[in-house]
Amino acid sequence: MSGSLTGRLRRGVDGASLSFVRAAFGLVMAWEMVRFFSEGWIEEYYLAPSFHFTYSGFDWVRPLPGPALHALFAGLFVACLLVAVGLWHRLAASVFAVGFSYVFLLEKARYLNHFYLVCLLAVLLAVLPVERSLSVDARRKRLSPTIPAWALELVRAQVGIVYLLAGVAKMNEDWLLRSQPLVQWLGVRASHPVFGFLFERVETAWVFSWTGFLLDLLAWPALVWPRTRTYAYLALLAFHLTNAATFGIGIFPWMMIAVTTVFFEPDWPRRIPVLGRLYDRAAPASYAVRPPGSSAGLALAGVWMAVQVLVPIRHFLYPGSVHWTEEGHAFSWHMKLRSKSADAIFVVTDPRSGETRLVDSRTELTPWQTRKMSARPDMILQYAHHLAGVYRARGVADVEVRVRAEASLNGRPRQLLIDPTVDLAAIEPSISPSPWIVPLEPLVRGASGD
Repeated sequence: MSGSLTGRLRRGVDGASLSFVRAAFGLVMAWEMVRFFSEGWIEEYYLAPSFHFTYSGFDWVRPLPGPALHALFAGLFVACLLVAVGLWHRLAASVFAVGFSYVFLLEKARYLNHFYLVCLLAVLLAVLPVERSLSVDARRKRLSPTIPAWALELVRAQVGIVYLLAGVAKMNEDWLLRSQPLVQWLGVRASHPVFGFLFERVETAWVFSWTGFLLDLLAWPALVWPRTRTYAYLALLAFHLTNAATFGIGIFPWMMIAVTTVFFEPDWPRRIPVLGRLYDRAAPASYAVRPPGSSAGLALAGVWMAVQVLVPIRHFLYPGSVHWTEEGHAFSWHMKLRSKSADAIFVVTDPRSGETRLVDSRTELTPWQTRKMSARPDMILQYAHHLAGVYRARGVADVEVRVRAEASLNGRPRQLLIDPTVDLAAIEPSISPSPWIVPLEPLVRGASGD
């Protein structure tokens, strides 16, 4: 059985569908790079803040000076266009993968699931043979359009995991039984000139929540089965277009619309007259046929997929609600599942003199950084360590930092998020559960949001 599976994964297939994904990905990301310039995001998110929240192990990542950072984004825009047309693809895709991953790591407060997905897809497109059709490289190098089947299946599995785990993440009380946070988000859109009368109804939130849950959970198997594939894609198309129109969530819907086409037959772009003209109809005999996928490639693909499964489900190892503690929340495809409002005031104490000072993070952080940090325990801890370092530099050697943080999750009453008696300056960041996070109180029926 395993030998048969290996044989199927190593067989040659048409690379047309993967080449379409490559071209569409390049165009979508080129559009996103333009938006970084036109919306002023480079300045707002990376140059204006005096302090940046960093990911564990990447404290050394710092923004380039203004002109250099603008030049980097311009370079990423060019790399996206080269990826789209398939010119010097491996170099361009590698430059984009490294450059965008660097941007992603610059600011933890700007974590977005779809930016993480961009990083993953960029890496795959840089190492897989996706330039063998619909590309300048294929024409000038006379490349065979044949690719190993495992390369196609790897991208399919990557996209499928995003859908599946997004569906699993929705299997919680707030989403399925309270339609939260959709009740809140749709409610604020009640002034919509066309659909406002629907958004103000709780029933609409229920339809959105259960439809989203079922679509995400069933998307992968429905896309794999030929009999349901077209219907599943059309349902997902409507789903993504609705999300784009309702929530304005950037490039994510458009990227998913493009990459989900990878589930159709490998040669599907050649069957469409408009697209087919852009592809070579057949590989001339003089083309060098690519050999079957190597065992090393299959092994690396297996390792990649193991990581893509294990990292998102790590939050099950932590007690409590992941949407409250945030432990294991990032990189787990928990998309649009929580709405948290919070406030945090830091208390800095010199134990030798007994002097205590209240610190409002808004005096140093930008409003969007403050909003994100106040609701996320790991970022509160990071900022507490930052404050401790500031006061140690001023001569307060044994400084203590505590925080009074209160938060509301998905319409619940506000409660303490962090134990205010704990000296956070003495807590080292760890992957272990954090006992200094106050557990989420049980939901009382009839409370706010129900």
